[in-house]
Amino acid sequence: LILGLAISIERIIHLNLATTNVSKLLGKVDEALNSGGVEAAKEVCRNTNGPVASIFVQGLMRMSEGVEMVEKSIIAYGSVEMGKLEKGMVWISLFISLAPMLGFMGTVIGMIDAFDAIAAAGDVSPSLVAGGIKVALLTTVGGLIVAVILQLFYNYLVSKVDSLVNSMEDASITLVDMLVRHNEGK
Repeated sequence: LILGLAISIERIIHLNLATTNVSKLLGKVDEALNSGGVEAAKEVCRNTNGPVASIFVQGLMRMSEGVEMVEKSIIAYGSVEMGKLEKGMVWISLFISLAPMLGFMGTVIGMIDAFDAIAAAGDVSPSLVAGGIKVALLTTVGGLIVAVILQLFYNYLVSKVDSLVNSMEDASITLVDMLVRHNEGK
């Protein structure tokens, strides 16, 4: 739980810092393209945090090679940025899967203890098996609680990554359209 929460909190902070006001950035880039050209637009993107601005920089660096190269560069670097956004998510997923398994393993161990107590006493008495059954139930509940908590964080993070990826894709399409208009205006 502690490791899963630590990774989840780090990812939430990272993803919130990666969130950019895309429409504002697009406006600044368009203004820079019209007033100072591609170099000015690159400077605007370099001074902006987030994956969208990083993708824009990569695309603008290829502008001299044509709009098709810009598109290819954006697609390639978009995959890199997406990988950065999804970093650590596999660990949270692993902890979600392992927590109930560890809880069920505790259940089996608790039941083994209960049956050992019965075998040692040669008698089935509620007080003999209560301790083992209690361990079994507590470990099951613990594993399920950990999995539920981490699943909530995981789902939030997946939706945040999806939202960022969608905004990266939309913004990239808009940037390519801007660059086409900019080239036609020359």
